[in-house]
Amino acid sequence: MKNLMSAGLLLAGMYLPAWAGEPAIDVAVSLKAPVAEVWKAWTTSEGITSFFAPEAEVEAKPGGAFRIYMDPYGAPGLKGADDMVVLAAEPEKLLSFTWNAPPHLAEARKQRTVVIVRFAAEEGGTRLTLNHVGWGSGGEWPAAKAYFDKAWPNVLKNLQKRFETGKPYDWTEWREQLKKYHAAPPKTS
Repeated sequence: MKNLMSAGLLLAGMYLPAWAGEPAIDVAVSLKAPVAEVWKAWTTSEGITSFFAPEAEVEAKPGGAFRIYMDPYGAPGLKGADDMVVLAAEPEKLLSFTWNAPPHLAEARKQRTVVIVRFAAEEGGTRLTLNHVGWGSGGEWPAAKAYFDKAWPNVLKNLQKRFETGKPYDWTEWREQLKKYHAAPPKTS
């Protein structure tokens, strides 16, 4: 039995460094809102549009839709997180979903990563942690990770602001810019 435990510890030691070195994005924020409200912000279409994107389709259940449209006027497949799905939902504790790279990184966009959002009550509100994993190492993967290294903190700042002000994000200017972008003639090289 002692030899079996030693072998198990040896094997765990061999694999732990590989797992510990897995590239990940880890972001956390404290929010001045109860867990139930923060949960609703992440798990309903209305909630997502209050801080994340101008349009969304969210079904907070395993296999449910988690479609976040940063560009609702874009072509199908190029609106944002068009075909993402919820992997797990433990009410007011955990939400995980698939995610993809932005449209300008077409090769990386063909694959999926995983985002895990955890909710915990803390004095004065909620502690939210976001962990984004599943990154490749070659091709466009480093650019995709660099993009989200910057994007996720901004998303969480918008969420924080939404609860500090009590007002949802106003997407009017964003929509107007997108309309102009889509109305402009395509650039030729």
